[in-house]
Amino acid sequence: MSIRIDDVVGVHAHALQVRMQRSEILAANLANVDTPGFQARDIDFASAMRRLDAGEEFSALTIDSPLKYRVPYQASLDGNTVELSVEQAEFSRNSMDFQTSLTFLTQKFSGLKQAIEGR
Repeated sequence: MSIRIDDVVGVHAHALQVRMQRSEILAANLANVDTPGFQARDIDFASAMRRLDAGEEFSALTIDSPLKYRVPYQASLDGNTVELSVEQAEFSRNSMDFQTSLTFLTQKFSGLKQAIEGR
């Protein structure tokens, strides 16, 4: 009986890819917190995961994925929409979710290893 890796790892492998892309976007927002006119962006994680579940390739997702512009709670006079506290919170939340998916994958592979070794 053969085992397909995609069946074993489930959604977590795709989630790691999307979370990694999102962390790059959030890091760019944080790096441009003082850039006049910079528009804070983010990726719609749920939409990206639905597209991956529908069979879309990750490379197409990264190219065709429309980024959402973040609406600031308090507008800046220079047109910058990056709010440091919001971006830091989103980056932190994304990092925790990345770590959660990584933990699930580690547990899955550990279980596979034990099954292969016959334990």
